[in-house]
Amino acid sequence: MNALPLPHRVTATIRETADTVSFELEPVGDEAARFSPGRFAMLYAFGVGEVPISVSGIHDTGRLVHTVRAVGAVSTALCRLRTGDTVGLRGPYGSGWDLEAPAGADLLVIAGGLGLAPLRPVVRHALAQPGRYGRLGVLIGARTSEDLLYTRELNSWRTGARVEVTVDRPGPAWHGGVGVVTALLDRMEPLRPGTHALVCGPEVMMRHTARDLITRGVPGNRIQVSLERNMRCGTGHCGHCQLGPLLLCRDGPVVRHDRAEPLLTVREL
Repeated sequence: MNALPLPHRVTATIRETADTVSFELEPVGDEAARFSPGRFAMLYAFGVGEVPISVSGIHDTGRLVHTVRAVGAVSTALCRLRTGDTVGLRGPYGSGWDLEAPAGADLLVIAGGLGLAPLRPVVRHALAQPGRYGRLGVLIGARTSEDLLYTRELNSWRTGARVEVTVDRPGPAWHGGVGVVTALLDRMEPLRPGTHALVCGPEVMMRHTARDLITRGVPGNRIQVSLERNMRCGTGHCGHCQLGPLLLCRDGPVVRHDRAEPLLTVREL
């Protein structure tokens, strides 16, 4: 783990949506940060500031991919990066997805909006190891079809996974599902015993998804969620990301639902 930002060079950028960009980073020096799916970095836009961003792609070469939506000064600066630009990177921080527990069982990956970014490495990991898991299902929800991420990849994912997509507000050219992402669970019925689920998205979406999974027989200890709070230091010292007894930059962002659920039901916690 790097306590000081290490310079990383932008080697490629992809415009995912009107306000969202993925960019690939490689370390400028010999030291490369080793990430696992679900963990995050503090990305520093020089002269502007830093923000926590989960890794959305991991290459054996040490290159990392991050997907950023322009919502504030720092994220907007990151979305303006071009090939050859340099950013600072601290990390890796936090806990990643537990990919050992689901081995041999069916795996559901459920994403809402930008929550697909931290789950993208999970999908790639599972597809690269056929036979390691049972059936792989990828359920994706977005506000509109224009907000969908990684549209260039979805068809390739379908070669090894069942991929279902829904949007809240369909446009005239949309011919897919319409409605909340939890409605896609009906297409996966019946869920087989031992199914594990990894969920990331807006907090209300994760709460409802976990509730629906539990009613379908998936217990909370087989549901993992990725929680988001205002992370500043990344090391558990500043306290900005506290959720009850958890410091999410240290104890999360990935948490088992049976541990997170009592905290998420407390108002203003």
